[in-house]
Amino acid sequence: MSAQEFAPGLVIQRFTPPLKLTDFKLIAFDMDSTLINIECVDEIADAAGRKAEVAAITEAAMRGEIADYKESLRRRVTLLKGVPVSAMQQVLDQRLQLNPGAEELVRACKAVGMKVLLVSGGFTFFTDRVRDCLGIDFTRSNVLEVQDGELTGRMVDQPWGDICDGEEKRKMFLATCAQLGIKPSQGIAMGDGANDLPMMGEAGLSVAYHAKPKVREQAMVAINTGGLDRLLEVVR
Repeated sequence: MSAQEFAPGLVIQRFTPPLKLTDFKLIAFDMDSTLINIECVDEIADAAGRKAEVAAITEAAMRGEIADYKESLRRRVTLLKGVPVSAMQQVLDQRLQLNPGAEELVRACKAVGMKVLLVSGGFTFFTDRVRDCLGIDFTRSNVLEVQDGELTGRMVDQPWGDICDGEEKRKMFLATCAQLGIKPSQGIAMGDGANDLPMMGEAGLSVAYHAKPKVREQAMVAINTGGLDRLLEVVR
């Protein structure tokens, strides 16, 4: 079916609502600008006086204008060299907030037995806190290297690889489905940037949240106004 505005600020494409939440067993979220209100790397860069420079790279990457996400992230992390861990703690304490409807949507999903996955091109310093706050079951994100209480400008390789980019998000989504013994079509994937498209393309339901144009165009549902819990208007 062609795109239609199901309700103000809620665009439906390629399927007829409503679906049942019980049709799904997993929901996967991006973190920065999806589950939370900020791009953490940009806010860390603010402490180094480099927010404008880093934010410009982030915006281009999220719009899909930079083909190599890993290289774009390495460039941004290099610019964080020398930022104290205390500055990251300030971002966590003073700037990071869950986006509207995050708690409500996660609660509704868990109430019907769904598992929750957080996959982020961001950093464990923040994903671990969001995981604990929302009771998220699985996470994958990047580790910033720290020496003497300061960022080195590098990331730490992990057993699964070096950087959680779009392809790694896709792999983690599929691996989590396999671990749960479900089909990818029984999963929902929500994101806002181009690096979310690979996992969104595997999911039974893909949802763009206040997303970049390229992501809105390819998602089955686009939430353009209001909170994350607006998905519950479509999937009940």
